[in-house]
Amino acid sequence: MEANEQNENPLEFNSRIDLTKLQEAVAQIKSELGKVIIGQNDMIELLIISILANGHSLIEGVPGVAKTVTAKLLAKTINVDFSRIQFTPDLMPSDILGTSIFNVKTSEFEFKKGPLFSNIILIDEINRAPAKTQAALFEAMAERQITIDGQEFDMQPPFLVFATQNPVEQEGTYRLPEAQLDRFLFKINVNYPSLDEEVAILESKHQQKNIDFEKLIKSVLTAKQIAEYQNTIKEIIVEDNLLRYIASIVNNTRTNANLYLGASPRASIAIMDASKALAAINGRDFITPDDIKKVANPILAHRIILTPEREMEGFTADKVVQQLIESIEIPR
Repeated sequence: MEANEQNENPLEFNSRIDLTKLQEAVAQIKSELGKVIIGQNDMIELLIISILANGHSLIEGVPGVAKTVTAKLLAKTINVDFSRIQFTPDLMPSDILGTSIFNVKTSEFEFKKGPLFSNIILIDEINRAPAKTQAALFEAMAERQITIDGQEFDMQPPFLVFATQNPVEQEGTYRLPEAQLDRFLFKINVNYPSLDEEVAILESKHQQKNIDFEKLIKSVLTAKQIAEYQNTIKEIIVEDNLLRYIASIVNNTRTNANLYLGASPRASIAIMDASKALAAINGRDFITPDDIKKVANPILAHRIILTPEREMEGFTADKVVQQLIESIEIPR
């Protein structure tokens, strides 16, 4: 009986993917961040998924909820180049891309690279920069290359952008174009900590006093390991009925009466890739409907636009996405 069962389920034995090292690396990253960051588990997990799925992340939350410090410390767990850029209303494209400088000795112009030429880029308050600077960033995010003076420069992998923005400040901010928002794999909404978490934050701060938090964090991954794990993610199994489930969720955003604009096929691909990464983190070489449901909201909410009527009624993108997911039959 057991032999027959084995023959009927060859995938159980012949198509397994060794995810041990990947899981150990993720556990180490979470452990390192846990030395400093209390709570915010969802944000940390989504940021790790974005690394494995090779996608950028937009982090939104009120000031003081550890958006910047979490992204910065996560970057420190990876042994690659890191740049932090503070976006301001007077920031110009050359400030992030670099500029050509005349070399008197050689009588030629030499290109001096800007802070965008790095592996992990932390952009603080991304919605404060004007359109020209956003356009320069958009090319790097979309194509992973930069064009300056007619010359193309490829960004060295991994190239990931973690950007933060404040939802409550309006003065001196610019709305991000829909096309740019679409290039972010996730939009992560960061909430206030719970009462117990806030007490733990106070206790930790009181006990550690003048300790340099950044020196507590050790590097866990190299660029080569990230590339290996990203390739491993691509091998995760996705059944045909789950591909249809993903497509149905995204397709329904285009016919929903509450929405003025639905999501594009890029959103479908993002859900599939993120679900694969989530499955791998949990030690599975196949995705489940629960994986899809968990990543769908942070992938879809910033890609859809509500109708003016629904906005006036107090609807939110998160609520509409949740209703969409609940309205579609889960594959068995």
